Amino acid sequence: MSCGEPHETDCSEVLDHLYEFLDHEMPDSDCTKFEVHFEECSPCLEKYGLEQAVKKLVKRCCGQDDVPSDLRSKVMGRIELIRSGQVVPEQDVTSPGTDRPTAAKE
Repeated sequence: MSCGEPHETDCSEVLDHLYEFLDHEMPDSDCTKFEVHFEECSPCLEKYGLEQAVKKLVKRCCGQDDVPSDLRSKVMGRIELIRSGQVVPEQDVTSPGTDRPTAAKE
């Protein structure tokens, strides 16, 4: 997505890293670039607001549920693989025996 206007930080970069911004997982200098972008770009600001609202809703509705530590480890491992650009096989991380690919759905 792009608003069609030139920006110092491209819309695609902002949207690709939106959750890192929302989760405060990026350096302050990058956060500042994103904040400047949101001031200039209403489509990206709207997307940011929507994703922020969804994140708050999920936290409110599901934030009290305990997550099994082994599930958390598996999910975090998959996230790291994806972030590093490695190919991640389709697997169900919530089922036992997740080292095997899941059966194809018909």
